[in-house]
Amino acid sequence: MSDRFEISADEVGLVRLFQIDLPADQVEAFSDDLQKVQRALGATQLNTDYVEVFAVSDLTGLGLAGYMAEGLGIAKQDFAAERVRLDALEGHILVILSKAFEQTVQTLTPKVPLRWVGTYAEESANVTFEPLPDKSAQGVAPVAVKKTASNAAIQGRVATVVLIFLALFVWVFIKIAG
Repeated sequence: MSDRFEISADEVGLVRLFQIDLPADQVEAFSDDLQKVQRALGATQLNTDYVEVFAVSDLTGLGLAGYMAEGLGIAKQDFAAERVRLDALEGHILVILSKAFEQTVQTLTPKVPLRWVGTYAEESANVTFEPLPDKSAQGVAPVAVKKTASNAAIQGRVATVVLIFLALFVWVFIKIAG
């Protein structure tokens, strides 16, 4: 297989599908062994929390295309042209999310028993920023302004300094007289 996939450290939101070309009784032994899966992918880092293996026949009523849209969050228009081909697949599928690579730069070179089906992007939410309806939310947020000290506060500080000075003055006279 000549497919090569460059995984970047900042890859997010991609879903890769591979068909597993093994008899059904051998798929579990293959998918339960992380080293076998990594070798077949040519991966150096793989977190199995973000890897899924299942039989396409388990998706009765939903189909692989339905699972991709409903379960994996892939926009239907991203695979609309391939829907018939995807729903016609049989056997077992390996699903790998971008998080499985744990932000590790690597090159995947899949080989037997894996056959690449496709790479799809998870649908991201459309974010729009609309003004808030309440009038109190309009305008510029007030900036906190440091208040100036009141006259009473200033007079209190001056009186404290004078009292400390007088106490020191009295203490010095007592030391000299003593």
